[in-house]
Amino acid sequence: MEDDSEPEQSSWAYLPDVCLRHVFRWLDDRDRSRAALVCKKWSCAMYSGSLWRCRTITFYGQPSRARTLEFQSALWYTKKFGKYLKHLEIKLSNPYNTPFIKKFQVIMRGLLSHLDECNSHLVSLSIKYLELDCLIWKNVVRAQFIKNLAAFLKRMSNQLDYLNLKGARITLEEGCELLNSLSSLTNRSFISEINIEDFFSLHLSVYSSALFHQTMSKFHSLTILTFNYNCISDELLDILREHSSHSLCTLNIKCHIHDPHGQVVSGMSWANLAKRAPKLNVNFFFERVMKHDHLARILLVEIPVRSISLRSCYFSDPEWTMRPTLTNLLPAYWHGLQKLTLELNNDHELLDNELLQLILSCKRLLFLKVWAFLSVSFMERLLENRAERKCILTTIKVRIYTAQDDSTEEEQLLADIYRKFKYLIDSELNYFVITYPMV
Repeated sequence: MEDDSEPEQSSWAYLPDVCLRHVFRWLDDRDRSRAALVCKKWSCAMYSGSLWRCRTITFYGQPSRARTLEFQSALWYTKKFGKYLKHLEIKLSNPYNTPFIKKFQVIMRGLLSHLDECNSHLVSLSIKYLELDCLIWKNVVRAQFIKNLAAFLKRMSNQLDYLNLKGARITLEEGCELLNSLSSLTNRSFISEINIEDFFSLHLSVYSSALFHQTMSKFHSLTILTFNYNCISDELLDILREHSSHSLCTLNIKCHIHDPHGQVVSGMSWANLAKRAPKLNVNFFFERVMKHDHLARILLVEIPVRSISLRSCYFSDPEWTMRPTLTNLLPAYWHGLQKLTLELNNDHELLDNELLQLILSCKRLLFLKVWAFLSVSFMERLLENRAERKCILTTIKVRIYTAQDDSTEEEQLLADIYRKFKYLIDSELNYFVITYPMV
């Protein structure tokens, strides 16, 4: 007898649409397109707008065949589903010659033009490390790219909430042109987060520019601003206080050795801003700016500092000493400092006692990362204090530099310390400590 019953369906056929879309989110473009061929239901899932809200497109300077196909696929799907896009990230990986940059500029012109026509949802745009000051950016190509980007930002200014142009390395006039594009429709911008770290070319004293101050006065609802210390002035702090104090939560400030940082900024300007913006936290990142007199001009007691990172990048100066910074400057932030990163080449001075005292004085310090010449016994003393609840660290990452080729003895001591405090480390700490020969 013939069996006319329907064949038994897989349990996948009964998967609710919301679950099916969640599965599709984990698939790359190629797997999504293959899955869409399975049945009509899966094909419909492929066209769900929620799958195409976030997009990253990487332009590879020296592409392989696989990377070329990946890029073409990403670009095609971005155009096809561009109307759903909310978060777009563009990456420029190892650009190596002018023809590649020209191709990048032409593709970006087309892509931005297409999004302008079809998209009304984009809230986040990130294009990092353009390095427009490099020689491979010929003047005509560079000018055309900036013009296209400025036009796009102008058209999207009423909906963008986040812009990241970190590493653009652009002139003061060009940079202000791009930022002004965000406010060109209403003469004021309500974008909430901007990252302009390394946005301007090296060596520019942006802090003295009236054009920059005029540009920044058009932002009225900033919550997070990431930029370089060469932009900081009393005028800028007053502008932030006047226009964004009701919303401002975070300032991320990078200070690099090649950026001007000798300007005088008054503690009163910082105090006035902190008073009007009670939610404000300031995070400092210092690159090779290590000398006490330089730091003392910047790290004023009135600043509500939450995080400090001091990186020497193996900077070495026999006249430099870290001790005054640990004992005189950083303790001023004992009430608010939560994260401390120190990467030091301090081979001529021991800092165990000063560093431990600083840690114990900072009552809210949760994160500690140290790369420095320290004695192994420092770790034992630190963990003893943590076990006694004299500090509240939850993350400890330490690289103990040693001048010896063979660090077997130090490694054994660290293993003994770990066993001694294993109960604490395993239950309460994100802990990673090693020795590192520096010979």
